[in-house]
Amino acid sequence: MAYIVDFKNVSAVGLESSPVAEALAGLRANEARYFMNKYKHAFTVVPAFESQETLDYVNRILKEERGIELQAKPLETSRFQVENIKMAYVFYENGLVVNVMYSIDEPKKRAVGFKLSEGMEVPAELEGKFKFARQKSKLAGTIRGSFFVIKGEY
Repeated sequence: MAYIVDFKNVSAVGLESSPVAEALAGLRANEARYFMNKYKHAFTVVPAFESQETLDYVNRILKEERGIELQAKPLETSRFQVENIKMAYVFYENGLVVNVMYSIDEPKKRAVGFKLSEGMEVPAELEGKFKFARQKSKLAGTIRGSFFVIKGEY
């Protein structure tokens, strides 16, 4: 069942099994606020078990671009388009958020982003492969993030 993320009243609905559920909920709300403010888009998530196509898409890009196969359990996904950019998100139980930004007409604006919820360790699959920059968020506390540019066509 789809859930529109409320960034004013942060809720951990759908993320309860995560050991960092509150921080992950804040990170999800932070993303929702960004898309509402920048694009007037309501950020909607669905349970991962209802969105195998989105999971397959993100997993394919991670594997083909960098040989990454994440072991964490996916809890929720989101997939939408704003202007000329296709977006896909996966929220994982361990607190990791992976997003794919894929510009339709500008290959230089295609990337995979990783965000780590406050209180989680860097997943073993990403350890040593990426440097994570810190960012402060009123909703999510300290977010650590990294990314890589997508070279292939998806």
